Amino acid sequence: MNLRILLILFVSLHFCSCAVASPASDAAFAAYKAAGADNFSAERGKLAWVSEVVNKDGEKHSCTTCHGPDPKKFGMHATTKKVIEPMAANVNPERFTDLKKIEKWFKRNCEWTWGRECTAQEKGDILKFLSVSN
Repeated sequence: MNLRILLILFVSLHFCSCAVASPASDAAFAAYKAAGADNFSAERGKLAWVSEVVNKDGEKHSCTTCHGPDPKKFGMHATTKKVIEPMAANVNPERFTDLKKIEKWFKRNCEWTWGRECTAQEKGDILKFLSVSN
């Protein structure tokens, strides 16, 4: 009987679309809410992830340019060709565990990709998308 319950629990957890949270990601969401953002949406985050923008250098970029369309897979930086670990928190437990790193990479990548800083809403939506990607 106990083995059956454990098996059901294992299968349920394996296939669930649970969000992966950390104290740092929780702090990031709180900071974005304090900045006026709210109701974070994984769907909007996914749209932001794939949307192409012509940046200030006249180049078309999206998050997928370097990270690829599937955040569960490895990416490669478009310029340096450096391999980028998966962004999905459920695949890469190192993601979103340090608030300073979350903010550093949002600042750097939003500037490079979109030619501007991301808004608090955009950051929250993208973080939500990456936290529930499975």
